Amino acid sequence: MNIDDLAWQASKNRGISPKRTALLLEHGHLDLVIRAAAERGEWFCAERAARELCRSGAFGRALEVMEPFAATGWRTALWAKAEILLRAGRVDEALDLVCPDEEGRASPAVCRDFAELLAGAGRVDEAVDLLVPHLGASWIRTALVEITEGEDRDERVLELLAPDAEAARRARDEGRWDYSRSDAQELRARVLERAGRVDEAIRILAEDVAERRFLPGNALTAYAGLLARHGRLDELRALAAGQDARTLLHVYADALRDHGRAEEAETVMREALAADDWVGHRAWLSSALLEDGRLDDAITVAEPGFSWYDCSNLLAPLVYPLLDRPAELLRLLEHPLTVPHHGHEEFQHWWRAYALAGLGRAEEAIAVIEAHPDPWTDPRVVRAGLLGTAGHLAAAAAELRDLDMLTAREELFEILVLQGRAAEAIATHPTVAEQRAAEAKHEPVPLREDGYSLEPPF
Repeated sequence: MNIDDLAWQASKNRGISPKRTALLLEHGHLDLVIRAAAERGEWFCAERAARELCRSGAFGRALEVMEPFAATGWRTALWAKAEILLRAGRVDEALDLVCPDEEGRASPAVCRDFAELLAGAGRVDEAVDLLVPHLGASWIRTALVEITEGEDRDERVLELLAPDAEAARRARDEGRWDYSRSDAQELRARVLERAGRVDEAIRILAEDVAERRFLPGNALTAYAGLLARHGRLDELRALAAGQDARTLLHVYADALRDHGRAEEAETVMREALAADDWVGHRAWLSSALLEDGRLDDAITVAEPGFSWYDCSNLLAPLVYPLLDRPAELLRLLEHPLTVPHHGHEEFQHWWRAYALAGLGRAEEAIAVIEAHPDPWTDPRVVRAGLLGTAGHLAAAAAELRDLDMLTAREELFEILVLQGRAAEAIATHPTVAEQRAAEAKHEPVPLREDGYSLEPPF
């Protein structure tokens, strides 16, 4: 175990990944997860095991799991150990372990992490003082608001945020965009709201919006959300009907649904579509209809966007909520209005195969992949995955065992866990050393000047 290996695992989600670690825990194999952390240096196993042990109050065991990782000096493990100590009530030990030196106090990231630890230890004023020199960064201002939630420090936070909020307004008055302070107005309103000063928060943001003294999106959406949370729907309707309808109409429609007025929300969005056939309105309405179980209506609304490019394509937002509902997913994909995903037809092939497998129709699922093998790195691994999805675990395991590939061993891990053979699954899974060695064998892919690959997949 060394820092380089640990950092590599964390940055690439490798070793036994978080998803696979969670699978072990879901099947009750905490002891095996602990053993994998100790014997194989599996970071995600150590992290998740410590979390589970702390949840049950077994802080001593959690520290035993984390200690070898912290002993490497790796910062992430040291902070994880400090969190365990804090939860165990050993506050001074936790703070001493990661207390920043002079160099650390110059780092916004280090100060943010230590401030969160201080706040967790009840030393909120020290936490705030630590952040003050770094309040020029928006994410530090957000941290300030978060660590003081419920700590009776709202007045001080408002004072600290005021200069940045005023600077943002002044910049807009002067015709400039001050992106570095664009969140300050929104954050002040958030603090006023939690302090019970809702009317004041609404008044201040209303003035900013009326004078257009905000960066597009920030204070505007904060104002709309504030009105929605406090039932000011008439004001929100007037706001959403203006020049910012594309930004705010969905907030109003969501608020109507939250108040049991789903039909009215649908009418509002359909009227907006008739006046402005914008993809955002279609996306909201189709998703809302799907949520209400009206798949055919959702398809009809979204269909004009099924063949658009990437982020504007409206097929994928309907597919993803249906991945665990294979019958409806297949109905969507076989609907006469559904067309290939523009430029990414392979996704539709995979979705169809996945839906068929989820319905137990393994042979049909495999036939889809065999008819369209090009997008897949190795269709044999995909075939085994479809067998597993269809419930044919023994057949899937046999297919994967025949493949002399690390990827196959990683997929076999999941099948073995589902078969109740978790210890064998861990022994089968490639070690970190094997994964890193395999990665090193791959030659670098040539890149264009813009950093994208010259070879598929681009």
